[in-house]
Amino acid sequence: MRIFVAGATGALGRQLVPKLVERGHEVTGMTSTRQKEPVVEELGATPAVADALDAEQVAAAVARAEPEVIVHQLTAISAEASIRNIDRSFEATNRLRTKGTDHLLAAGRAIGVRRFVAQSFAAWLYHRVGGPVKTEEDPLDPNPIRPIRETFGAIRHVEEAVTGADWMTGVALRYGWFYGPGTSLWAGGGHLEPIVKGKFPIAGDGGAVWSLIHIEDAADATVAAIDGGERGVYNVTDDSPERVADWLPGLAEMIGAPPPKRVPKLLGRLFAGKPAVIMMTELRGALNAKAKRELGWTPRHPSWREGFAELAATETAPVNDLRMAA
Repeated sequence: MRIFVAGATGALGRQLVPKLVERGHEVTGMTSTRQKEPVVEELGATPAVADALDAEQVAAAVARAEPEVIVHQLTAISAEASIRNIDRSFEATNRLRTKGTDHLLAAGRAIGVRRFVAQSFAAWLYHRVGGPVKTEEDPLDPNPIRPIRETFGAIRHVEEAVTGADWMTGVALRYGWFYGPGTSLWAGGGHLEPIVKGKFPIAGDGGAVWSLIHIEDAADATVAAIDGGERGVYNVTDDSPERVADWLPGLAEMIGAPPPKRVPKLLGRLFAGKPAVIMMTELRGALNAKAKRELGWTPRHPSWREGFAELAATETAPVNDLRMAA
């Protein structure tokens, strides 16, 4: 099968492309610069250079590849991204989720693509009331807070545009919080460093529920969505949604970091902003039963414990270096 992966050199793309190549698929990997062409080739795919925000470049790249399936994994998240104003930090990614999505869909429709699989994100979508974990049928937040309103809208645009296209089968994968190689929650990642240094405090009661997903498991779920599944959205998370108050101290202990400090909600909001406090106290987790049932997928890392055990066992040197620099 011919598959076009937009965002082939991102954290998920680097896991996904080799898995598709191993299965015998003919993969074209789109990247924004010629400097990344060798990376795409090393992954086993044919590179296609195009600006995702340029409709003509995208159309030409897709037309040359003639794919049966398009996979949309485009992001542009800076290492210096701040959670105080998520919309500002995700401004470039939000353009990729709006204009970039529209350009890929138009290009796919022009050549008769039969399937389109896109990246969504579960954590900020669900209404922050009721039970601690949500299914795809649960209501979404009717009034997102101002610093995340544009990002929320961009994610919803991806889902609505992709699953609403009646000319092909559109699938949106609501991934949990990524961790694993190449992500911010791994050795060298921007979020692991403050945890190692004891500078990632828990605000309030830490009652927010996070659903995490190892990046390799996310890639496996994406392969499953390429192979089958009905039109719609799917939560792609591990089997163990857990409160921040539980998983964050557990991770710190596992990697030899100091226990995270506790700060009152008001103090957390003052220093880190309202989104950070909500991330610690109000977010809901997501259940993966639909993806397991309808995509025939099961995460190889059923909880963060198994996943981060690999970090503790194989990445001790980078973690030790961070501790020494603390």
